[in-house]
Amino acid sequence: MQDWLHHLLTLLALPQYGLSTVFFVSFVSATLLPMGSEPAVFGLIKLNPDLFWPTILVATVGNTLGGALNWWLGLGTHKAVDRVRGSPTELRALAWLRRFGPRACLLSWLPIVGDPLCAVAGWLRLPFWPCVAYMALGKLLRYVVMTAALLHVLPQPLQW
Repeated sequence: MQDWLHHLLTLLALPQYGLSTVFFVSFVSATLLPMGSEPAVFGLIKLNPDLFWPTILVATVGNTLGGALNWWLGLGTHKAVDRVRGSPTELRALAWLRRFGPRACLLSWLPIVGDPLCAVAGWLRLPFWPCVAYMALGKLLRYVVMTAALLHVLPQPLQW
């Protein structure tokens, strides 16, 4: 098992595979599927420190595009459903999101609530490009902070 895992990690660390893997994992993790992209980002940077900024940028683009997909899914859902059910929690959340508008998408990096937030922004028909810009900014800041923190905490190479 360790040999297989080591071979897989070595393959994914190659720049020609690593960046595309980070893009794919970042994209999928931004959808409503339960997945995190930070381990892939950290792993590639840990094995290839010279790819810090390319990896951060590729992860940001992939994660932002996944958030944009959520926005479109939310818009499509809005068109398919005539009304929000109207529970007090839903009404408060929708009122909060309407009040902050696209700036609320800055919080798209948050676990659990971030990805659905993008879908609700589409549901509310908040402007697409400002939402995407705030998503990108929030996700970029998350990747920079998380990766820099992990590199500080785990400065030594991983031993298999």
